[in-house]
Amino acid sequence: MAEAVDILIAGGGPVGAALALALEGSGHSVVLAEARSADSGGAGSADSGDARPIALSYASRLILERLNAWSGFPVTPIETIHVSQQGGFGRTLIRAADCGLPALGYVASYNELQQSLRAAPCSARRLFGARLTAFDGTTATVQTQDGEFAFAPRLTVFAGGARIADGRAAPTYRKDYRQTAVVAWVKAAQAHRGRAWERFTPEGPLALLPHAARYGLVWTTNPERAARLCALDTPAFLAELHASFGDRLGAFIEAGERTAFPLTLRYQRDETRPHCLSVGNAAQTLHPVAGQGFNLGLRDAWELARLARDTREPGSDSFCTGYRRARALDRRAGIRFTDSLVGLFSNSNPLLKLGRGAGLLALDLLPFARRFVARRMIYGARALP
Repeated sequence: MAEAVDILIAGGGPVGAALALALEGSGHSVVLAEARSADSGGAGSADSGDARPIALSYASRLILERLNAWSGFPVTPIETIHVSQQGGFGRTLIRAADCGLPALGYVASYNELQQSLRAAPCSARRLFGARLTAFDGTTATVQTQDGEFAFAPRLTVFAGGARIADGRAAPTYRKDYRQTAVVAWVKAAQAHRGRAWERFTPEGPLALLPHAARYGLVWTTNPERAARLCALDTPAFLAELHASFGDRLGAFIEAGERTAFPLTLRYQRDETRPHCLSVGNAAQTLHPVAGQGFNLGLRDAWELARLARDTREPGSDSFCTGYRRARALDRRAGIRFTDSLVGLFSNSNPLLKLGRGAGLLALDLLPFARRFVARRMIYGARALP
């Protein structure tokens, strides 16, 4: 017989774990089904587990502080973002001071963020090594390392990458960018001094995110070059990185293990299934340009928990409709913002290159425009007029 529960969260990545924490004290019974085992990815260095860099906005810091999950892992503040384009004029500096904030955002290791969220006090029932194998809108079957469980949740939330085949699910929009992100930790001869770099090339953006004494590299290029970059020995890889980025940081002197991720835009359209919602990457998967994906997902989780505190019927039609309406503007804005940046900057069109340069120059000359862009990156649609 299925066990009654108020909210079942399928997916225990950072967004799902944050949602469980945000529901603390809501009065709802919560089950968190997490694919990783209980002892996976220990809270060690950034080189353990999934060590890829993750950019957290200042707004995400505020949310994590409220979840008691901010102080448990090392972060490096981003005080300035340098934006430029390869082979063209124009550049701009976006500063935390433009918004009167101590930092525009922070860089962390994905694994250490996950461990901090997992370690925060939480009364949700956690199922490790868990996978949602069946869901009919009423009953959810979860296969775990300890056996199979059946739940009858009032609300099922798909979080992060958790999905299950369901003919009633909303149609999904997919766009293949034909790009691949090469991710690694690298070190340059010059210290970062709290500055992040976003350099747009015809193949895609190349981002360097400061963390401790090194940078988190997210290098977007075509799939063929990405495969070649991952296969190069370290000196040859560092030479190619220097050739693409330029001399601003001097020579690149170290590089860790490289991994590659194909890049697509994917989001649900007009989700109407009863008693279920999607947050984070289960709702929308964005291009990594401007580091918006996780921050958008964290706002999903925070808003859902806020609304859940005010209802005794999570999963009701009115609750699900209210959540979807509350998140619609921010989701659409985040999707359009990142997709537009990719379309505008990932090409070698000479007219667009000229326009990009003029736009970057204008941003550098107009403090109110820089402030608007910075607030848009930090707070999402809340910054829109």
